[in-house]
Amino acid sequence: MVEPITQEIIEEFKLRMRLGDDEDDNLRRILKASLEDLRDVCGDYDINTSGRFKELVFERSRYVYNDALEYFHTNFLTQINNLSIAKALESSSSSVEGEGNEAI
Repeated sequence: MVEPITQEIIEEFKLRMRLGDDEDDNLRRILKASLEDLRDVCGDYDINTSGRFKELVFERSRYVYNDALEYFHTNFLTQINNLSIAKALESSSSSVEGEGNEAI
């Protein structure tokens, strides 16, 4: 499930990018697409609670905004892989913990 990009997220991104108020709809689309793409690759992170994930969403959005998306995955491969591995390990450890609670 992709939560909507809140106005607070848009304002935070605009402040970081030093943008005005005339592009909110475009920025919302860019941020939403970045969120969806990175969730597909990294796992189901919450942009409001994971600072590392939010940072990656903002970076991808910055690349999209500057028409340089083709460079994003190469330049941020380490961060993408780290989040993906962390999510996989989190899922793995929670499924192992759940196995001990099964009735025999």
